[in-house]
Amino acid sequence: MYDEQQRPDRRSPNDAEPRPREAPARTDHGPLAGFTVGVTAARRAEELGALLQRRGATVLHAPALRIVPLSDDGELLAATKELLDQVPDVVVATTAIGFRGWVEAADGWGLGEALLDRLRHVELLARGPKVKGAIRAAGLTEHWSPSSESMAEVLDRLLDEGIDGRRIAVQLHGEPLPGFVESLRAGGAEVVGVPVYRWMPPEDPAPLDRLLDAAVSRGLDALTFTSAPAAASLLNRAEERGLLPELLAALSHDVLPACVGPVTALPLQARGVDTVQPERYRLGPLVQLLCQELPARSRALPVAGHKVEIRGHAVLVDGALKPVPPAGMALLRALSRRPGWVVSRAELLRALPGAGRDEHAVETAMARLRTALGAPRLIQTVVKRGYRLALDPAADAKYADV
Repeated sequence: MYDEQQRPDRRSPNDAEPRPREAPARTDHGPLAGFTVGVTAARRAEELGALLQRRGATVLHAPALRIVPLSDDGELLAATKELLDQVPDVVVATTAIGFRGWVEAADGWGLGEALLDRLRHVELLARGPKVKGAIRAAGLTEHWSPSSESMAEVLDRLLDEGIDGRRIAVQLHGEPLPGFVESLRAGGAEVVGVPVYRWMPPEDPAPLDRLLDAAVSRGLDALTFTSAPAAASLLNRAEERGLLPELLAALSHDVLPACVGPVTALPLQARGVDTVQPERYRLGPLVQLLCQELPARSRALPVAGHKVEIRGHAVLVDGALKPVPPAGMALLRALSRRPGWVVSRAELLRALPGAGRDEHAVETAMARLRTALGAPRLIQTVVKRGYRLALDPAADAKYADV
């Protein structure tokens, strides 16, 4: 139980509950209300951001890379001409945008019809349904597509068929395919890479730097990744700025790294960071996963007859969303680490972002916090000692040793 010296002996007059007439608090917020989610995607970022915002999240977007199409690149032109001159046995299409880009580039060179004619007479494999759709939109039909959308399953099929002496073209999608090309060559295949586009660092790194700073300072609750190059680019930028240890620590403890699939997670896992991934590798399931994970990570406490749930930049009081300024959230988190215990002004001052030595800053931030919460009795003033969350008596035993 509590040390009696830690419990409040007198309340400040400021703790009296006012009785103004207030409009009913809105409770129609989404499951991600109060959370800030970082988006690193370069492609489909608007779609992902809209899905998150519709569920109440605040979104901070900074593309971790940019996609450079190779329609004017001699490397893609040379690969296309090589495949027209020497017809492959198998063509593996890995992404819808890449396949469409390849056909469009060939059209621009006057080689579109010739390329499509070649692809009609080869074994055409599609990595997943989106690629399958792009293939059919071009008037072609795929020979096979894995249900798992996994390149490992594509590789298993090719190895089972036997690839010794076969010529296999692989549409590359801007990133290495770990072990895929090497395994084909080890099996005796001749592999031709078709580099449709490349991933490059963003031209302006400032937005990415702001996202990094937000992650390191715990200004984000989650960080989303939709491609392995984006994850690798963020890690590389952090290393360039000397922030990699801080970023890895944040992703390992306070900022939830959410990846659209296992391939995307590889660069993070290589650095020892565990990630969460949806069962279906799509943006919708990724957002639904965050809707489950983030609220489950937030802390809910019974305080002064209310249910208080502390989220990233807001608080739910009996289900009503209460936006709280950053300084107020810092104080509330400090109080919630030891719910019901007195926390001194000096300790709270250290918790304030950018605070100096004047404890008056604590009083100012506390007044704003109480106003934001709309229920001043949630936080009690202990005269000459500090402040405490007014944890309900029935919960005292549960949190006595916190």
